[in-house]
Amino acid sequence: MAEAAEMADAAGGTFSAYRSRVFGERDRLWAALDNARESQDDALRRMLRENADTEFGKAHGFSRCGGVDEYRAAVPIADYASLAPWIESAAAGRRHVLSADPAVVFFKSSGSTGDSKQIPITRQFMRTSFFPFYYAAWANFVEHFPEAVHRADATLNLKHDPAPAVGTTRSGQPHLGASQVDFGQAFGEPLAAEPGSRAPWGTLPDFVDPADHLQRGYVRLRAAIEHDVRCVIGINPAMVAAVPHQLVQWWPRLVKDLYDGTVDGHPGSTPDPGRARLLERSAERAGGLLPTHVWPRMQLLFCWTTGLASLYLPRLREAFGPRVTALPAPVAASEGFVAVALDRHLTAGSPAITGGLLEFVDADEDLRPDSATQLFHELETGREYHAVISHVGGLYRYALGDVVRVVDRVGDVPRVEYAGRRTLSDAVGERLRESHVVTALRTALASTGLEVRNATCRVVDAPATRTGGGPAGAGPAQGAVRPRYAFALEPFLPWSDRETAALGRAVDAALSAAAPGYRSARGTGRLDAPEIHRVAPDAFARDWQHRVAAGTRPAQVKDRVFQQDDAAWQRLLGG
Repeated sequence: MAEAAEMADAAGGTFSAYRSRVFGERDRLWAALDNARESQDDALRRMLRENADTEFGKAHGFSRCGGVDEYRAAVPIADYASLAPWIESAAAGRRHVLSADPAVVFFKSSGSTGDSKQIPITRQFMRTSFFPFYYAAWANFVEHFPEAVHRADATLNLKHDPAPAVGTTRSGQPHLGASQVDFGQAFGEPLAAEPGSRAPWGTLPDFVDPADHLQRGYVRLRAAIEHDVRCVIGINPAMVAAVPHQLVQWWPRLVKDLYDGTVDGHPGSTPDPGRARLLERSAERAGGLLPTHVWPRMQLLFCWTTGLASLYLPRLREAFGPRVTALPAPVAASEGFVAVALDRHLTAGSPAITGGLLEFVDADEDLRPDSATQLFHELETGREYHAVISHVGGLYRYALGDVVRVVDRVGDVPRVEYAGRRTLSDAVGERLRESHVVTALRTALASTGLEVRNATCRVVDAPATRTGGGPAGAGPAQGAVRPRYAFALEPFLPWSDRETAALGRAVDAALSAAAPGYRSARGTGRLDAPEIHRVAPDAFARDWQHRVAAGTRPAQVKDRVFQQDDAAWQRLLGG
């Protein structure tokens, strides 16, 4: 009865209020884009004024910064390691270090070293730099797919993962992932509950082990198959790609639970033999259960649509249904927003100009503390840039580690899409970025007519790849084995040896066209031709599941363009 009452509430006043809020935030962002440069100036002035008396503000002369030029001269570009002493001081309980407004929570984000970052989150940051874009990101749901948000059980939100046990900083403040925070409780925003977060499976039974992420995933699917789900939210597309694999893997177990009215063998549901037999017949006819069998009225997937996902998303979308749309999640990280889609563009969004200062550095250049930056209106269509953000929450000229690509312009304002992490693979001076590899694979696959379910690569017979942007590596010593790129690709349909060889040649040519450093390394003999490994069906899904079973939260198990993990590489190749 409580569940039915909640759904009725969502269909009434709560939905109306939610609709008004998300449309209002989107309208305000659209209006700000009409005066985009002024909006950026206002955001910078507000940040400098409010945090001028903090330790960081005093050390960098915020009160003397009259505009963006003075600010850029006073504050160097920083990564997390550079700001870590300030952040750790704030996490230890010291006030007025980075922001005048104290942090309410510290978002947990995985760092490049594997250590968890502590991102300070203040109420002022949430009010001015988070919630406007967060709400606007759902406007396309409400306008074009209202069935996906009108009922509490209409969306399977894989991202939503409330923490059963909350970690803390040294001073006892909450330290957890952004997807684990209750925004209503922490920030007084009851409407901020994401679509699907109040579904019946939002709270799991007591018998579920909080540390067993696979069991948690199974129990959510078990509950969701009883409902008319219209949308799947993953943000991280690897989570969405795991659903068809899990349905195929678990369908006998799911059908038995549904037939018996059990949840992972425990009492807790109403038996439904009729639906169980229907799903069993569908699975037997198709060789496994697909999302379209379980939820025939599916409408929408919400996740990042660029990067490696751009290679497999078209076929993945088919598994969810013939009329399913994929909308792009915001270009954002735990540290802040860069862009959010205000219309139904398939990959790109408008810059988050009211949330703080956005700066960009040409992605072909190494990112340094004194790198010259460009503002949003100076960006060129078709080029890629490192993203640098500043906002009132206490991150100043912070290099996100993400590269964005300018897709087009709407008036004076560019629209950008996520192009990949700024990690470089640079064994012998080839300086490959993730976007180079994805672009090359997309070009090569199109030229050969082949399709993949996923992909990754690594340098073999060479020193380990490095990250960052230091001096290019020297070539191999005389007589040494030349390094080459090995690609692990999972075919959508089987390829012949001839097709595989042709794809290898096409990848080599496409990498040479995309990356001047690679072209030079190949031309001078420092780098050998790439090799293609066809991996077994579902190899990537099984590896994803292996990593989740080992204890990594599903939201953090992402596609990897450059595979650094030796064990994962061997798993993919079947070793």
